Amino acid sequence: MQIVDENYDRECPFLELRLKSDEEGQRLMQRSTLGRSLFELMAKGHNMTELCENLQKLPETQRSLPASASFRLQVDGFNKKLPQSTKVEKIERLLGTCLKFNGQVDLKKPDHSFHLLEYYGHEGTPPPEQPLFLYFGRWVANGQRERIRQYHLQNRHFIGNTSMDAELSLIMANMGCVRKNDLVLDPFVGTGSLLVACAHYGAYVMGTEIDYLLLHAKARPSRHNQTQRQKSESVQANLRQYGLESQYLDVLVADASRPEIWRQQPLFDAIITDPPYGIREQTRKIGSEQPPAAIPESCLKNHHPQRIRYHLSDIFRDLLDFAARYLRLNGRLVYWLPVFRPEYLDGNIPQHPCLKIIANCEQPLNTTISRRLITMEKIMECEEHLAQSAATVDVDHYEDMSFRQRYFRPNRTILKEQQTLQHS
Repeated sequence: MQIVDENYDRECPFLELRLKSDEEGQRLMQRSTLGRSLFELMAKGHNMTELCENLQKLPETQRSLPASASFRLQVDGFNKKLPQSTKVEKIERLLGTCLKFNGQVDLKKPDHSFHLLEYYGHEGTPPPEQPLFLYFGRWVANGQRERIRQYHLQNRHFIGNTSMDAELSLIMANMGCVRKNDLVLDPFVGTGSLLVACAHYGAYVMGTEIDYLLLHAKARPSRHNQTQRQKSESVQANLRQYGLESQYLDVLVADASRPEIWRQQPLFDAIITDPPYGIREQTRKIGSEQPPAAIPESCLKNHHPQRIRYHLSDIFRDLLDFAARYLRLNGRLVYWLPVFRPEYLDGNIPQHPCLKIIANCEQPLNTTISRRLITMEKIMECEEHLAQSAATVDVDHYEDMSFRQRYFRPNRTILKEQQTLQHS
């Protein structure tokens, strides 16, 4: 697969690709969550006259159909709703001047489906009277947009305050190249949204979570008007809901900062996770500000270890070190990184000598805060000299302020500080 124009308009919904065959395109769309449809591009133009001229330049065999083949021809406008009379007029013009379709029209199950796609500018902008560009092509395959509705959180049995929505979960699984029979771990599993997405693609999934109350449905419920969680709420129940329970291995009540429980290395094909930022969920790990006291053996069974603050820089340093050690070669780490937009630089992305950054995508949360979806691939085995804290992290932009504090600060305060810095 190759993008035709690397400098394409990223606000435009149409992307031209160069593919080898319909089969390659169909395989692509079987995994695509963001792509709506794929068409074989036959002609394009800035107006209807130019489009028809380019269609007529094609060999007659490419723009004709035999009488035995049924067809459908649709007209769709982006950023503008077209009246039915306009659509019919354009269809009749195409059939009368450019195309030689001798078969019968079948709007439900045609042998071939052709589409005229008209672009009226970026979404939300005032549309012009005439389209800015037109594409005509043969439909090849649809994407997987219906999976978003299938796995929507509104119908999920077990959710929490930070449950990842279905669309982003499926995107993360795709970025991790999750395949059938892969072993995937989420070290900050929460309610298991990412496990559901990875299991959808055939992976065996497991996770760890430090919040005992959440995993055992004893935490405060997240749904409106729900006063108490049901005993049946669990990560396993979520996978059972979608017929994916056979892909579920287990979720352990464990601290992600303590990887000693994993003896075999490397172990996982992918690590897909959304670490806590300290906004809606606290960043905690097992520890004590004071020297730990001895715990009587009779109390060990019901003992809950004390927790301390888990700094963001430490979270991402531990995550990268863990991935470098326990990912298989060429396995992928996919995670969200919160950033302060006015000060963000690519150098803020955590680095590790065993991991290579494959992709870096931004999701703005407000004018000053965003999170970036980071995809990294393991390119070399983790040697002994790299086993201890080889990751380099520069996450916190202010040494004296947590990300949570920056998130909840009024924008005017931030702008005032920036102006003061500029004047100084």
